[in-house]
Amino acid sequence: MKKLIVVLLFLTALATSAYAAMEWPVDKHVFSNGMVLLTMEDHSTPSVSLEIWFHVGSKNERPGITGISHLFEHLMSMGTDKLGPEDFDRIIQKSGGISNAYTSYDMTVYQEDFGKEQLDQVLDMESDRLQHLKIDEKNFLTERSVIVEERGFTVDNSQFGDIQEQLSANAWLAHPYQWHIVGWRADIENLTLRQCQEYFKTYYNPANAVMVVVGDVNTQETIKLVDKYFGKIPGNPDIPRPLYNEPEQRGERRADFHKMSQLPIFISGYHVPGEGHPDQYALDIMGRILSGGQSSRIYRRMVYTDQVALAAGGEYGPREQAGLFYAYALMQPGRTTAEGEKAVYEEIDKMKTQKVTDEELQKAKNQVEAGFYMGIQSNQSKAELLGRYQTFFGDHKLLFQQADKYAAVTADDIMRVAKTYLDPRNRTVITVIQDTKPSGTMGMKEE
Repeated sequence: MKKLIVVLLFLTALATSAYAAMEWPVDKHVFSNGMVLLTMEDHSTPSVSLEIWFHVGSKNERPGITGISHLFEHLMSMGTDKLGPEDFDRIIQKSGGISNAYTSYDMTVYQEDFGKEQLDQVLDMESDRLQHLKIDEKNFLTERSVIVEERGFTVDNSQFGDIQEQLSANAWLAHPYQWHIVGWRADIENLTLRQCQEYFKTYYNPANAVMVVVGDVNTQETIKLVDKYFGKIPGNPDIPRPLYNEPEQRGERRADFHKMSQLPIFISGYHVPGEGHPDQYALDIMGRILSGGQSSRIYRRMVYTDQVALAAGGEYGPREQAGLFYAYALMQPGRTTAEGEKAVYEEIDKMKTQKVTDEELQKAKNQVEAGFYMGIQSNQSKAELLGRYQTFFGDHKLLFQQADKYAAVTADDIMRVAKTYLDPRNRTVITVIQDTKPSGTMGMKEE
């Protein structure tokens, strides 16, 4: 059985490596109003995935309206003159389809999976809500209260979400990446209907959108249908784009964060480049070796060998303009965060002075490759990748260069990026101070 598994893995590696060199058969069409359409025909099943990527997220916000991008993800279901609230989702789900959406720091994405016979209807509904979204004061106030509740369980009362929020708030001094996607509570509670209407008018137009259609479709027929429903909607390419205005960090920052916690916790974050930077690939590989999962160096040392932590790890998280690499530990009862920091920083220093082994390097590359191929098993996952690269970089074909760039990462590259970015002067540390009773709103003290 073991031999069979090895052979199957080897054959899979051969197949995926050959596939990596191939570009998917994607057609790109740009309409006169600036909207970009990517289509990819796949007739293996009679289904279609459609995504619309609006290039707007929490980094487009400002103090006073944080959380408005995420709020709009909810408001888009409030209906039009043709459709009532939630009718959009119900119509798709009634035929066995799925409708979803999400907001990030850099974009807002609307997703639908449905049978191929529904393409015309879905395009009609998407076009209708883009042009005629109906938000009255009652619907607005209802959804705003929903977002406030959502903040409660994703941030305020989360074991780790509020700590990550504090890391961002202290690591970023000027850039909008400093606030959580869901927004600050006071800002959400004071958002107005007029602010939402202005935000919608600014960012929700065809010139700020990428539509991706993958599945059992005909490309030319799809172009005609999209043109029918979206081609006459005016596009405004004059979209406000925030500059990267974060000053260089020139000294370690530390903050204590008081919260009810059964364990000592700390998190350390380092500024790193954003998506598309040449160092992105070495940083990703480094992060996997250092802190990615239970086989990583930090986890093995702190949880298995030293047994000072119940959990430990980290992540390299690039965003469009910049990112943070962070490492954290949930210490064993009786152990201190100072012990945890010492262990983490010792492992980081090893990355700067000792080359990773060939085995570690290849394992991390295998993880990247396996993650990619496991993530493209559906029409939606293919649409997700195409939309991301087209929105971020203006060229979906850059997706097909990623395998070569990861393959080119060397042990020297990993040592170089560790020295460059994991510098104590570039570090922000949040230490949880264990309180025995709640402090502040919802048991959390915001700073």
